Amino acid sequence: MKKGYIVLLAVIGLVAITYFYVRGKYNNMVVMDENVTKAWHDVETDYQRRLDLIPNLVNTVQGAANFEKSTLTDVINARANATKVTIDPSHLDAASLQQFQQAQAQVSSSLSRLLVSVEQYPDLKANQNFRDLQAQLEGTENRISVSRKRFNEAVQDYNTYIRTFPSNVFAGMFGMQTRAYFEADAAASKAPTVKFQ
Repeated sequence: MKKGYIVLLAVIGLVAITYFYVRGKYNNMVVMDENVTKAWHDVETDYQRRLDLIPNLVNTVQGAANFEKSTLTDVINARANATKVTIDPSHLDAASLQQFQQAQAQVSSSLSRLLVSVEQYPDLKANQNFRDLQAQLEGTENRISVSRKRFNEAVQDYNTYIRTFPSNVFAGMFGMQTRAYFEADAAASKAPTVKFQ
């Protein structure tokens, strides 16, 4: 009889230990997954801030006489295309992240062309409203860079955790998948050509 109680207590103890161990692993995965989702929302918020600045920037630039309309149209179209790309944070795979990056790269490229074009308009460059918007845009680009870095760090922590043993066993059981990273633009690997006249 006493032996039966000892065996029963041992089985109950083993079940309890297993339960708490699996629960701890699962909860850690959920917390890390939520950190990735939060980091993604921070990235989206910073990109949205940039998109929100564009109409004010375009309106300020439009007031300049003879400003290149095609440049403004490119900025407006790139912004419109970028707002169409939405990603479900629970399905951050490489393909959807690449689609998001391409849309945002178009915005960056058109904004760069716009700011280069502004150099030909000294009155516009002297406009306080334009200078304020330009400063806000530069600050937003820095925020985007920091958010992307934090997102990649959260993804790295999560991916490392679910791919290491024994967490990988439980991740497979619970359907936890690795998440994609932000990657540098393909153009970033090429050094720019500098020509002095």
